[in-house]
Amino acid sequence: MKLDPILTKANRLVRSGKYEAAIRTLEPEINRYHGSFHYYYLLASSCLRIGDYGGALTYFRLAHETKRQEPLAILGLAALFFRKGETERAVDYYLDVLELNEKNRIARKAMKVLRRQAGTDNFLSWIEAGKFPSLYPPIPFPGFSAKEKLGALGILLVIGIFTFICLVGFKVIPNPFYPRGSRAGVTGGVSALSLTREDRMAPVQTGGSYRYILTRVQALDVYEKALSQFTAYRDEAARVNLNRILESNAAEGLKNRARVIISYMEVPGFDTFRRGDNVPYNVVIKDPLLYNGVHVIWRGMATNVVTSDKGTSFDFLVGYDTRKTLEGIVPVVFTNAIPLNPEQPLEVLGRVIPDGSEGSIRLEGIAIHQSNNL
Repeated sequence: MKLDPILTKANRLVRSGKYEAAIRTLEPEINRYHGSFHYYYLLASSCLRIGDYGGALTYFRLAHETKRQEPLAILGLAALFFRKGETERAVDYYLDVLELNEKNRIARKAMKVLRRQAGTDNFLSWIEAGKFPSLYPPIPFPGFSAKEKLGALGILLVIGIFTFICLVGFKVIPNPFYPRGSRAGVTGGVSALSLTREDRMAPVQTGGSYRYILTRVQALDVYEKALSQFTAYRDEAARVNLNRILESNAAEGLKNRARVIISYMEVPGFDTFRRGDNVPYNVVIKDPLLYNGVHVIWRGMATNVVTSDKGTSFDFLVGYDTRKTLEGIVPVVFTNAIPLNPEQPLEVLGRVIPDGSEGSIRLEGIAIHQSNNL
């Protein structure tokens, strides 16, 4: 795969200590690299090392928004609040890093320094002594000297194999050992879910009352799009299109195939959920049946929390994580007891369940993510 020339050039400049040149190379391309963790992290790292702490904060936050489970961006944010003397926020971030990787060297060192020197005169002296950069997150993709290249190639080979296994395991890329256009675990392969000639001849039915009315072409297109998304492990996007088929005048043959696809779908976690397919609350609430069974991640606050041996339930104040805007109130039910602090904002990963009445839903809880940094 051809390397991106701009990011490759910026990488070389950063590794050479030419941080201002790297910033000049990257900043004009901000629209081009919208949503790129690598781009934001390179810019943030460069700004941090030239003392542009405002710029570093902006880009570390963008990097964190792009990959919330990536310790590098969290370390950058922690370092900035450490430097400002906002030790409580710094500690929260370092604890988040240690939750992701309890052996993280930088986070452990920072916590040790904070325990010993925070709130004392030695704290400022420690920073002024030039020791603060030891808590910076590392420069990305460090280079190798000529003598190290042979060893580096071996290391990269091992990393490449490990990464490949992880990507296949987390469904980020399809497994090439399955036939082209297939998905692991589907009996007979995805080709078994393709429409037959009979399905294509009569994809819709006449008569009856349906939520959505599709033409022959629309019914076929929606199904093919859903099958393509399912093959690419975009289950949530596929589920929306399959729901449209199930609530429409599509023929029973298409509906039965839609139900089979849904039966193969997997429950995501925070690490495997595709944020690009996340559906916001204000869209779901307009047409709950279309999003029946779709997994979402929403932010907000929990209130009326009830925990027992049978599980945890609460009213979820969607969008109220900033305590400024309330988008709606959604009941959330977990079938197991979960630790929850109602004083802190949280993210809920849950499955949308239409609640009978028009425009009413609840969430079947899957997992939560909660920290002071949301």
